[in-house]
Amino acid sequence: MLFLLPAYLSENTSITHFAPVIKEYIMQTDYFFVENEKTARKVVKFFAPEKKQADLKLFLLDKYTENADIKEAQQLMLKGQDFGLLSEAGLPCIADPGNLMVKWCHEKNIRVIPISGPSSIILALISSGFNGQEFTFHGYLPIDKGEKKKQIQHLESLVQKTGYSQIFMETPYRNNQLIEDLTKFLSPNTKLCIAANINDPEHEFIQTKTIKDWQKQKPELHKVPAVFVLGK
Repeated sequence: MLFLLPAYLSENTSITHFAPVIKEYIMQTDYFFVENEKTARKVVKFFAPEKKQADLKLFLLDKYTENADIKEAQQLMLKGQDFGLLSEAGLPCIADPGNLMVKWCHEKNIRVIPISGPSSIILALISSGFNGQEFTFHGYLPIDKGEKKKQIQHLESLVQKTGYSQIFMETPYRNNQLIEDLTKFLSPNTKLCIAANINDPEHEFIQTKTIKDWQKQKPELHKVPAVFVLGK
């Protein structure tokens, strides 16, 4: 079986926010697909502190991974070994490369078990006040300044034409620059939700304002995980 295991969005989140079955599945296997070994070990310790870290057998599964890179793990699964799939944050396979392994499991008739947990994308959307029936997630915006401007204005036009909420992210150390670009390139009355430090009991920041109001006071979000939503 492949267990799709959620990770916390903030390590300050109480363990009581998560389903007890997460710990049960972590205790059930020592084998995991992970995007980052250091983060994965912290997540395992968070949910199951009594599990011996030395017993963990971690296989890297990131955006560069191909099936050939994890052939050893796949052979183990074909022989009946259970694996867990851990995201860096939130649910696996959303803004996360884990779908490669899930796809392979379906092709090999290996059972996939998803476990409930937080998704920063969905939590930002439901907290925004925008259309939750119809929305699109775009991942990361282009790095090139000109391409980024085009994409920002394109997303704004989609909101105006369709009413669909438009969700996107940025690498945390570029958040402040993205906010500058959004307040510069978007129309004053366009509405933007910024959701940062989601699920952090002390530092969570979620606000929806018009661009003209964001221009008056921009949040400081350097190196802070955040999600951005445009909508009506």
